[in-house]
Amino acid sequence: MPVPSFSEEKSPLSLPVKKIPVHIKSAQNRILIKGGRVVNHDRIFHADVFIEDGLIKDVGDNLMIPGGAKVIDAKGKYVIPGGIDTNTSLALEFMGTRTADDFYSGTKAALAGGTTMVMNFVLDAKKKSLLDAFEASKSQAELNACCDYAFHVCLLNFNDQVGKEMETLVNQKGVNSFKVFMAYKDYLMVNDADMIKVFKKCKELGAIPMVHAENGDVIDECQKKIKNLGITGPEGHLLSRPESLEAEATNRAITIAHEVNSPVYIVHVMSKSAAMAVSEGKRKGTVVIGEPIAAGLATDGTHYYNKCWRHSAGHVMSPPLREDVSTPGYLMDLLASGDLELTGTDHCVFNTNQKALGKDDFSKIPNGVNGVEDRMTVIWDRGVGTGKMDPCRFVAVTSTNAAKVFNIYPRKGYIGKGSDADVVVWDPDTSKTISVKTHHQAVDFNIFEGMTCQGVPMVVISNGKVVCEEGNLHVSQGAGRFVETPAFPEHVFERIKKRDGLNPAKVDREVYTGPVVDLTKELESQMAGSKLNEPPAAAHGNFHHRPLTKSGARNLQDSSFSLGGEQWDDQPLKTSTRIKNPPGGKSSGIF
Repeated sequence: MPVPSFSEEKSPLSLPVKKIPVHIKSAQNRILIKGGRVVNHDRIFHADVFIEDGLIKDVGDNLMIPGGAKVIDAKGKYVIPGGIDTNTSLALEFMGTRTADDFYSGTKAALAGGTTMVMNFVLDAKKKSLLDAFEASKSQAELNACCDYAFHVCLLNFNDQVGKEMETLVNQKGVNSFKVFMAYKDYLMVNDADMIKVFKKCKELGAIPMVHAENGDVIDECQKKIKNLGITGPEGHLLSRPESLEAEATNRAITIAHEVNSPVYIVHVMSKSAAMAVSEGKRKGTVVIGEPIAAGLATDGTHYYNKCWRHSAGHVMSPPLREDVSTPGYLMDLLASGDLELTGTDHCVFNTNQKALGKDDFSKIPNGVNGVEDRMTVIWDRGVGTGKMDPCRFVAVTSTNAAKVFNIYPRKGYIGKGSDADVVVWDPDTSKTISVKTHHQAVDFNIFEGMTCQGVPMVVISNGKVVCEEGNLHVSQGAGRFVETPAFPEHVFERIKKRDGLNPAKVDREVYTGPVVDLTKELESQMAGSKLNEPPAAAHGNFHHRPLTKSGARNLQDSSFSLGGEQWDDQPLKTSTRIKNPPGGKSSGIF
């Protein structure tokens, strides 16, 4: 058995890299990808890629390489950076139960689909220390993750202690993103005042505030209304969370970010109107990042009306998939054009028996769907396959933009000398039919069931190791590394710094030296005048009245109603007026 040495190579960003065992005599340490077309976010070119000891050592033609390398024929294929899923919830306790996928099964499935890094949420609804929750999640990942990982930390409120823990997480623990919820009232939801404080703190620390955008207060009322109508099935989930509530919250979060001059990252943009709010925010100059997810790009909310409870409940997530069947195509258009920036999955899965916690009450169905394994294929098929985006844009939205936003570019998201050897040989011509029977996720349902997509990963390389080849997985539990996400990503904060220098300027003018009204005397004068103009009590009976206005007119807030029909400010009628004694005689009283 050869004795392993240890690599201490550093990334292009000089970030700390976990020491990994390297067997000197193993051909796995040296890989040559020959004859492919390298795709980065900015260009496509023919080149060979040489990988050694977990890094890309060289990219070019006719490379001179040491002997003993594993050669992969990529002729007719693309060579792309491994995918980065910005939105996963593995090993998460949520709505009374725990996700079906943990760090092992979830990252194994990610690698099978061409994703070589996940960014997982740290969420503890019991409101214990943020640092404790982070360390617990990190420990689980260290033991089980098959690919690299980073963390976003969820905040359920804001106070001085939370602020201090945020500082520690950013400055010492390698976290540069924090999420708040505008939904899940009395559970996860924060109010606007706390959200403003979080945005300000993130800006101070160089971190990115992420927002689940739905109006939780109105959703709470809508849920009561729908239940009172006797609707308890999964369709109630959609009916109680209309698109307008996602759009309103999205616009509110963007407005707050604009006024604070903070960036804002809207997770899982699910509707046309929310996407429009993101687009409009960008046009107004707000640094807003919109993240659609695989589910919203490939399927819709008509499934909530399926007669099979299991099927409809399997699609329950928040914000919900939208009933408008043109929504996925619309979101893909904006993703292709740049109005929406990158993609995740919100991979948060529960088996049918877990979803059944809400069999009699849709609001108790654990929210979440799959996507970590199928994201790359679905987006290629619906984006590149339809001509909406080219391969460069595909690489940008599935990998590079995430690396830039979270400050790990070009270590991740790039095929170039010195970058991490997270590489996928992509076959654009081979098709795949998605099925729960063949997927690697631990969940018993797949929202893309039966969907045939063109474009699949032929070879997946993670940290310089071939982990998937022609559908065969060779993963190692615990092989994934924690990737620190440094503060102040230039891709985001360079614009914030510029905007901070554009503060409004005061107008220089002459100082006013004239008289200033004495409000005390003014009030006394008004009160005295009102008493002089007050009608005698006999003239208006028991009317409740206010003083006349300054001009002498009756205050319109005063009641002029009388059982006798008179008003206290009635004027004497002319003798020719017949209203007092109309034809038929005068009536008395109220009958």
